[in-house]
Amino acid sequence: MFALPSGSSGSSGESRREVEVEELWPHKEWLVLKFVGVDSISQAEELVGCELQVPGGERARLEVGWTYVSDLVGCTVLDHGREIGLIQDVQFGAGEAPLLVVVDGGGKKFDVPFAEAYLEGVDVALRQVRMKLPEGMLEISAPLTIEEKQEQARPQTGKREREKRPKK
Repeated sequence: MFALPSGSSGSSGESRREVEVEELWPHKEWLVLKFVGVDSISQAEELVGCELQVPGGERARLEVGWTYVSDLVGCTVLDHGREIGLIQDVQFGAGEAPLLVVVDGGGKKFDVPFAEAYLEGVDVALRQVRMKLPEGMLEISAPLTIEEKQEQARPQTGKREREKRPKK
């Protein structure tokens, strides 16, 4: 049995519906699921945009080195042993690697690529993700401070403007 929280495809409230997979098959790069009691395309279209949730006890065992995304949320991220913050969310689609949305104790957010090149290890039991990030990555991925936004909004007098001014 699976739970389908709906509401992401336009309805205002969120409801849950348990479904049972009757059949599944690959189609191109996707996996198609046929649910018991969903027997028409119009019934299936009602499920578009829904999130399929599998109870933890019914999840498939993963091979060594693989981790469920849901297990990452709430883990502490360490960079070279230094605590960065807690994983608040995992976002997909911005690049090849998912982005860990990490929030430090002061509320500052960082987008950290969950890429094998930066990953030392994941310990779900200890709720830790150990990374070895390149120097400066956290400064690049952090949102701008209020002062930085104000500085960017000010007109800049750059080198080209100085070159255009008549010489005295």
